[in-house]
Amino acid sequence: MLVNLIESVYRLLWGDLFTIPLGGGIGISFMVVLLFTAGIWFTCRTRLLPVRLFRDMIAAVCEKKQGRDGLSSFQTLVISTATRVGMGNLVGVVAAVSAGGAGAVFWMWVTASLGASTSFIESTLAQKYRQPDPLYGGWRGGPAYYLHVLAERRRGKKLKRSVVAALFAVSGLICWCGISQVISNSVSSAFENAFHIPPLTTTLVLTAIAAVIVKSLDVMVPIMAVCYFVITVGIVLFNLPKLPAVFGRIFAEAFGLRQAVAGGFGAVLMNGVKRGLFSNEAGSGSAPCAAAAAECDDPVKMGFVQALGVLIDTVVICSCTAFLMLLVPQEITEGLAGMDLLQTALQYHLGGFGVVFIAATLALFSFSTFLGVLYYARGNVAYLCGDNWWSQTVYKLIALAMLVIGGMQAYTVVWDLG
Repeated sequence: MLVNLIESVYRLLWGDLFTIPLGGGIGISFMVVLLFTAGIWFTCRTRLLPVRLFRDMIAAVCEKKQGRDGLSSFQTLVISTATRVGMGNLVGVVAAVSAGGAGAVFWMWVTASLGASTSFIESTLAQKYRQPDPLYGGWRGGPAYYLHVLAERRRGKKLKRSVVAALFAVSGLICWCGISQVISNSVSSAFENAFHIPPLTTTLVLTAIAAVIVKSLDVMVPIMAVCYFVITVGIVLFNLPKLPAVFGRIFAEAFGLRQAVAGGFGAVLMNGVKRGLFSNEAGSGSAPCAAAAAECDDPVKMGFVQALGVLIDTVVICSCTAFLMLLVPQEITEGLAGMDLLQTALQYHLGGFGVVFIAATLALFSFSTFLGVLYYARGNVAYLCGDNWWSQTVYKLIALAMLVIGGMQAYTVVWDLG
């Protein structure tokens, strides 16, 4: 019954709201309408911000930390990148390419370009309307807090809670528990393929370690990202003569010149858009929770940091993962999905080391992603339940329980919930 409920909600949000009779039919979902329209609107309102102010994004990331309790701009980028990169990019992008063809990569790039503007807006608002955090020190904020300010302005009086802000906080907490499931499901599958360790064993060990880890993002995420990026670039350079054919395939299939799956252009477009929106999180309201905690003298600078994070996530990391698969002969990866597909691609490039490497990388990413999820949850739990430790502890225990459950569930169910 629970599985049916999850799949029903998934179809409501991501299923076809209506179909455009073009290129075999393009099914447009409710979430795509919301997020894609917002991206176009904010890109126009900011006058092509990702292109016009790219240098300002780089400068904002390089600023030094200004206070003791908050996060620096770089630390904020690290936390948001931890949850953006990890599971979504190493596993999800491969699934998107297998479902939507190479052309899905192009539409992921387009989505990231628009999503950067959305992320700029929501992160700037989070900085502008943040609040002191009496429990953890520093600052807290996010959509729940700036939606609350908007509700107070419209009502013309002080409110204890806003209905819309509370709905965001609740849905955000559910979403982050879903991400916890994706973490354990991906890692347990990777370790089963690499070391033949039963999923239950991997999941229990992962949960036990996650329960005691306090803070290691500052060191872990940059090292993991650099290692993954260096190995990927090395593989691409080694296969440099094949790269023009890969780009040709991406652009050809992006516009339906060569359909990769039945359904044609619509399947290619929607898989790219959906995966792009999910992996970079632009518009989902999660990254602003970290943006609010940063020490920054101007909210706009934090908007720049998060906009750059969207571009790093999709244009750089997603592309790296896509190239890994597209450089493998199609007959080798045909019919595979999820971790099986990703590890098969790396085994083709690196032999047995590739299978072990991606399993270890996913395990490390899982901790950073889980810590990022808990960091996002802090302010939202406080908004709903007030400033107390018991509510914070209860949510952490629920998130740990979801780690255990996710490792035991089917791949498709876990991703639908996430």
